[in-house]
Amino acid sequence: MRNQTPRPHTARDISPLGDAFHVFDTTLRDGAQREGISYSVADKLAVASLLDSYGVGFIEGGWPGAMPKDTEFFDRARTELRLHTAQLVAFGSTRKASIAVADDPQVRALLECEAPIITLVAKSDVRHVREALHTTLEENLAMVFDTVAFLVEHQRRVFVDLEHFFDGYRNDADYGVAVLQAANDAGADVGVLCDTNGGMLPVGIHRVVTDVLSRTTMRLGIHCQDDTGCAVANTVTAVDAGVTHVQCTANGYGERTGNADLFSVVTNLSAKMGLPVLPEGKLRETMRISHAIAEIANITPDTHQPYAGVSAFAHKAGLHASALKVSADLYNHMDPTIVGNSQRVLITEMAGRASVELKSQELGHDVSGDPELINRVVNRVKALESQGWTFEAADASFELLLHQESGSDISQPFTVESWRTIVDQDAQGNVVSEATVKLHAAGERVIATAEGNGPVNALDRALRQAVVDLFPQLAGVSLIDYKVRLLDNARGTDSVTRVLIGSTDGDSRWNTVGVHENVIAASWRALEDAITYALLTPAIAGESG
Repeated sequence: MRNQTPRPHTARDISPLGDAFHVFDTTLRDGAQREGISYSVADKLAVASLLDSYGVGFIEGGWPGAMPKDTEFFDRARTELRLHTAQLVAFGSTRKASIAVADDPQVRALLECEAPIITLVAKSDVRHVREALHTTLEENLAMVFDTVAFLVEHQRRVFVDLEHFFDGYRNDADYGVAVLQAANDAGADVGVLCDTNGGMLPVGIHRVVTDVLSRTTMRLGIHCQDDTGCAVANTVTAVDAGVTHVQCTANGYGERTGNADLFSVVTNLSAKMGLPVLPEGKLRETMRISHAIAEIANITPDTHQPYAGVSAFAHKAGLHASALKVSADLYNHMDPTIVGNSQRVLITEMAGRASVELKSQELGHDVSGDPELINRVVNRVKALESQGWTFEAADASFELLLHQESGSDISQPFTVESWRTIVDQDAQGNVVSEATVKLHAAGERVIATAEGNGPVNALDRALRQAVVDLFPQLAGVSLIDYKVRLLDNARGTDSVTRVLIGSTDGDSRWNTVGVHENVIAASWRALEDAITYALLTPAIAGESG
């Protein structure tokens, strides 16, 4: 095969290490394969924004051309996704056997999505080449070389995932290296060694990575599944052996038992190994980002997750509590505030002042000089969370709470007198929902009635109808997401319900939360917050500025 010099690229300052180390997130592609996760396109855009705010260098958005939802995601990302630290990556496969690369529609789709970086999956196990691809080892090498060279020629930066690399290494230790060399010769930037079946242990990872590094000059990455419970350990071990590109998913989401957890990997690398792989100050966003993504995925956050779990630094009374009074580090392996978490003594159920300060600062409110306000906010959040509320993925509701507790003289735009809903089904099975809202605004009493395709939709329409004449800016506000979670599954339909609502005005998005035993009442609380936030945001921003 001919040699081709890799195209030069500009390293982005995604971390203090620049392009010397890659934190590559695949939550939206590999993580989406977890059972029970089904992201909407709006969900994917929201998760991508959170990952970018955390400071990852690369976000793999999906497989355009193969998955319609992913194709739509890349289309919308061009105009709706504003990335500051990350670059968007599209995933795809090498050309098919016996097809010219320029004629392969899947390869063309990778170009058409306009992502600046492409990750190609390639077979590196001789068994998979022969039994899954039904082609020859030589043709597989040509497929890798041709596809990488084609994409590089079209000014794309290319990473190559070598699927089943470690299993293949046991079958033929030379062939995987040959695939790496083909990718390198064609101009790929990184060859990623994938433990696709997740069967490796750290000792094996270190041995194989060390051997492969001695046999190639190509930059290596690592991608580990968690079937042995070692994905994080395997990833950290690979870095210790010399790889400089790690692939992870938020909260370890992924097929079967999942992938290497992004938050554990970057914290271990940063706090334990001294590798500053995230921009300064981002590590303390770990807990918040972890929980926000869990809410979008509609998965209860793992309370015992390392670093990000609410129990990660929790201690029961007795010996631990006595020691903690002397020094917190006697029973903590690190300062929990490094990852935005807090130490808890379970007999007192302590709230996190630091988390409130950090979140308030992120929202543009400096409360560090007002300890009494912080105490009020912490106490109120603590009381609400004991009833099932959560503000991790409901920034707008938290900001309204902060505004209320600050004693601001900004007046509420409206006060609600009452609301009601009616659901009728006729003999033919047609269902009609109607809602009536009574409120006071601008010195007027307003009554509005509207129909909808469900009681929540009807309430949304009635509320907007009641106030849109007084506040015409609401005409551009729409509800774009609605999630319901039962907080006590054992009680079934009698459970306390939490509702999360996403809204947008076309430029920005905000999330609100409501909790009640009645799902419609919980929805109303989230709806009322959503409209109130849309109306108060300019005033709150002006006050905080």
